[in-house]
Amino acid sequence: MTELPAVEGGRWMGLDYGSKTVGVAVSDPLRVTAQGLETVLRERESKLRRTYARIEELIRTYDVRMIVVGLPKNMNNTLGERAEKAKAFSEELGRRTGLPVVLWDERLTTMEAERILMEAQVRRENRKQYLDRMAATLILQSYMDAAGRKENAGH
Repeated sequence: MTELPAVEGGRWMGLDYGSKTVGVAVSDPLRVTAQGLETVLRERESKLRRTYARIEELIRTYDVRMIVVGLPKNMNNTLGERAEKAKAFSEELGRRTGLPVVLWDERLTTMEAERILMEAQVRRENRKQYLDRMAATLILQSYMDAAGRKENAGH
């Protein structure tokens, strides 16, 4: 996995980067739980200016100090086209914001998000509007749990 950076204060943001949407989640101020915020939509995959602007606005609003972007690895641990696009998005986001950006393995998070929404009895036609935000929440929560385990192991 990726090395966990030491970031003091502020919240962390989780992003589920997709071809037409970016699911957004933020941590609570103590970085214990992740909450889904919204799904940023765009007309075309190549149109990212408004997406970056909206994410930057959320960073300011929530005092975000670090960003975790889901890395959609293949099941055999290789990186495909989607992962390469997530990496490029992450690099540009880090350059634009000056914040640390961590790539975090997101394998199966979309399936897990779908399962959670089904268990919550969200109607099939309504699930898509929550799916990316739920996936971002799972990515961020997974990262925070791993960071907590590492921190606890050091004490």
